[in-house]
Amino acid sequence: MLDGLENMLPWVGSGLAWMVTICLLVVGFIGTLVPFLPGHLILFFAAVAHWLMLRDESGVEWWTFVVLGVLLTLSQIFEFMSGAMGTRWFGGTRWGAAGALLGGIVGMFFMPLGLILGPLVGSMACEFFFAQKEVRPATVSGVGSVLGTVAGLIVKVIVGVLMMVWFMVDVIWI
Repeated sequence: MLDGLENMLPWVGSGLAWMVTICLLVVGFIGTLVPFLPGHLILFFAAVAHWLMLRDESGVEWWTFVVLGVLLTLSQIFEFMSGAMGTRWFGGTRWGAAGALLGGIVGMFFMPLGLILGPLVGSMACEFFFAQKEVRPATVSGVGSVLGTVAGLIVKVIVGVLMMVWFMVDVIWI
């Protein structure tokens, strides 16, 4: 299959390949800031596209794909679980963590406020109705889910920067 791609892309020059790669890196970084864009996946695809266009001249080594894939996976897991982890960190029950997780999923459909309000409302509602907690502890659990979600977004941006730096170091200096 890769032999076919090699024959299809001989016209791609170094300048065009770098232009496409840089555009994908910029869009990928924006995707780490904007919740509905798959930023890390676009950053990973930037490395793949760069390698496909330039092959041996690309400077991309096989371990870069492994490192970027691991960073992508860990970031997605952490982002997905961060609201639930924040709930637990602030003393919430498993019900509150499950509510934060469910609220985060539902909140994705009501961007951008849903990303914050979803885990908050989900955690508070589950703590109040299922764990039989009073309003104050349920609220503390909900606030924990919001802080966890914000921490997840910060980690998402940091990992995106790490992915870009790793790619550039591999291509330029290694």
